[in-house]
Parts: sequence; C-alpha cells; structure tokens
Amino acid sequence: MRNDDDRRENFDEKYRRRTHALDEHDTVQFEKIDDDDLKDDVKDEHVDEREAPSHDDFREEHEVQKEDAPKPRTKREKSSFLPGLLAGIIGAILVVSLYHFLSNDSNNADEVVNNTKDTAEVRQEIESKHEDKLITDTIVAVEKAKPAVVSVINLQSQTNLFGNESSLAEAGTGSGVIYKTDDEYAYVITNNHVIDKATEVQVNTLEDDSIEAEILGTDIWTDLAVLRMPKGNITDVIEFGDSDKLLVGEEAIAIGSPLGDMFSGSVSRGIVSALDRRVPVDIDGNGTDDWEAAVLQTDAAINPGNSGGALVNSKGELIGINSMKIGLENVEGIGFAIPSNDVKAIVSELETGGEVDRPFIGVGLLDLYLISTSDQRNYLKLPSNVKQGVVLSSIEPGSPAEYAGLEELAVVTKLDDTEVNNAMEFRQYLYGNKKSGDTITVTYYLDGRQYETDVQL
Repeated sequence: MRNDDDRRENFDEKYRRRTHALDEHDTVQFEKIDDDDLKDDVKDEHVDEREAPSHDDFREEHEVQKEDAPKPRTKREKSSFLPGLLAGIIGAILVVSLYHFLSNDSNNADEVVNNTKDTAEVRQEIESKHEDKLITDTIVAVEKAKPAVVSVINLQSQTNLFGNESSLAEAGTGSGVIYKTDDEYAYVITNNHVIDKATEVQVNTLEDDSIEAEILGTDIWTDLAVLRMPKGNITDVIEFGDSDKLLVGEEAIAIGSPLGDMFSGSVSRGIVSALDRRVPVDIDGNGTDDWEAAVLQTDAAINPGNSGGALVNSKGELIGINSMKIGLENVEGIGFAIPSNDVKAIVSELETGGEVDRPFIGVGLLDLYLISTSDQRNYLKLPSNVKQGVVLSSIEPGSPAEYAGLEELAVVTKLDDTEVNNAMEFRQYLYGNKKSGDTITVTYYLDGRQYETDVQL
C-alpha cells in the first residue's frame, strides 16, 4: 500500500491546498514556476513561449498485411506455328479473364458486401403475392430493408445472495443492422450504449434465430459499435444511402425493436425534419455536456429499443442509425439518427481496429464557468477579460501534455488560433482538426501569466 504522502494529488486536493494556503497567508500569489527563463521573461510582454522537450511519437504503428497478388502464369511452349498461335491467343484471353476475376475479388474483399435486391425486383415479388393490393413505395422500402434489421440483447452476469456471479440475465435491449457478410461472418451496426458493459451479446434475427455475437469495436463519442457473428443462413444486408444528399421533408422510415424483442421488426414512418443538428450529450453522466452529436432529426416514432436500428428512405436505403430522442413529457416526434455517411466512416475503423484513431493529449478537462468568478480571480489569478476557457484538472504522467510542460490548474483559452470556451469545444477542435502525430499550439494562463506551448499529439 502506498503512503498517503506519496500519492499523486488530484485536482480537488490541489485546488483546496492552494486555496487554504492563499487564505492563510492573505495573498493572491501562487507558487512560482521553477523555470528561471520564465521568471525573467515577461514584464511588458503578454505571451511566453515554453519550449517543449523533444519526445518520440506517441502512436504505435500497426503493420498492415497485404494480400498476396496472384502469381503470373508461365508461357506455354509452341509445338507448331498455327496451333501454337491459337493456343497463345486462347491462353491470353483466359489469363486476362482470370486476372480480372482475381483482381475484382481481391479489391472487393474489404468492401461492404450488399446482397440486396433492387426495389423493382422487390416490388415485383410483392405484387405477385398480393395482386389485389396497391403496393406503395413505403411497402417496398420496408420489405427490402426489414430482413437486415435485428434485435440486440445485452446480457450481464448477475450476483446471487452469496456474492457469487450466477447465470446471465438480460440487462437491456436494442436494435442493430446487418451491413455486411463474408464467407464466415455477418457484421452488425448498433449503438455503443446498447451493448455497454455487456458480458455477452445476443442477436435475434427476423427469422427468430438467436446468435451469440462478439464485439469488434466501440466508440463512445459517436455512440456506435460493430458486432460480428457466425453467418449461418443470413443473406440479407442493408444497402447504404447517401446522407449528404438528403432533403428536409424526405420520407424517413424507422425499423427496430421498440420496447424489446417482442416488438421486433416494428415500423414507423415520418420525414427528415432537419439536417446536421448538433445535440449536446452528457457522456459520463456528471450533468455536464461532454460532446455534440451531429445527427439527423426525424419525426418517425423512436422508442426505447429502437436504438441501433435502421432509418431508411423510400428506396429502403440506410440513411441513419437511430440513436436517441427527446423524451420530455411535452415533446412529441423529435428523434435523432447518426447519418449513414458518418456511420460508414466510423464502422470501417471499428471493424478493423476496434476503436477510432483519435489524437491523444492526456489531460482532464473542467469548464471554467463551473468555478466561481471570485475563485477565478483570486486563486486562478485570471485577468478580468478572460471569461471563457477550460481548466486542466489533471495531467496524465508521460503524456504529450506533460512533455510539453502543461500543468494542472492551467486555463486553456485557444488551440492553435481557435478560441475554446468549454471542454466540448476543446474536444471538437482536437478530434475534428487533428490526427495522431500532429502538433497543436496551446494558449493558456497559469498563475496569472499567459503562455503558449506546442504539443505533439
């Protein structure tokens, strides 16, 4: 066990210690930075540059294995002129055909496989079975997309009266969409919150098959997850639409399992109510918004259990993954879906790497507005004109932030030339504009002085 004196101070302890010290000595001065250059530097200047020590790149490089190219065929020996010429021509045709076949197969190996029928074929099948019915575009769209929508069951270990883990029990349900199959597996998109903390994930198909699935990857920020399960008899997958070409007022059809698997395959219809909505999300449940989700808005009915299901257009193409709704008592018909183009980009990373490759800086964030104005002036010693920013509540040991000289209680006001007013804007700029290995310029205040430092992510 560590001695209490040896443990690292957290943000609250350090804040209280400084506050107590300042109150006790009736002063507003913090401990000075040990760097002698900084003490002598700024009298009339407003910005100091703190030179970060050089350090290695923080990313691990992953080797990508490439498929072996097909081996070229050897030339046949000529036995006579004319037969040899004919044989050569035929052989060349076969080789070229085989090359194109193998090339196309290799090129398509990593692509999304869509074993879907076109709408005309689906309409013809429905009309042949229901000659007395008027078959609308909505009926065709549902018939086309519905077989690829599944129920997703979150199973978790339960603890018995003796404190031992007993059998698995259902902890939550949601929906999912089969978007790809290969020779062995079928791949499912769902929401991260649907399978969060699952001991085991079960997928129930429209044909009532119950299949155990493994989690390939999750992303808490976009609320997406990818599952993989044995292919079995699965043949139907969803066809992706282009969410960038959507129009407000266009038909939107939600398919999923509202209120659980007993209502699997339920369909509700509405329109695309708005594009590119920014919805604040409290990811860690602490009452502060951590992120803004970029989503489509729809008035198609979305209920608990629809999460992870499909939002399709009148052609039965996937235009979004249903994710959340506003559930206030006096609010009706405001649901949100993750746009299909965003889904495709995230899913490709989750499927191959298990997570989304985002830049890492290694800091804890706290919105400045959560600290009282008097504490901002007296203890953080911020100038009166600094009203927005992000307090660094922690610095991870060995992180890029520590190497660059950033310290706890520093108040960040800019990343590069962009002002950041809160933790949400900090993350959005970092994840939206930078990648691993990039350098970012951080402008911040510490002990009443303004600094700049470059951080290699």
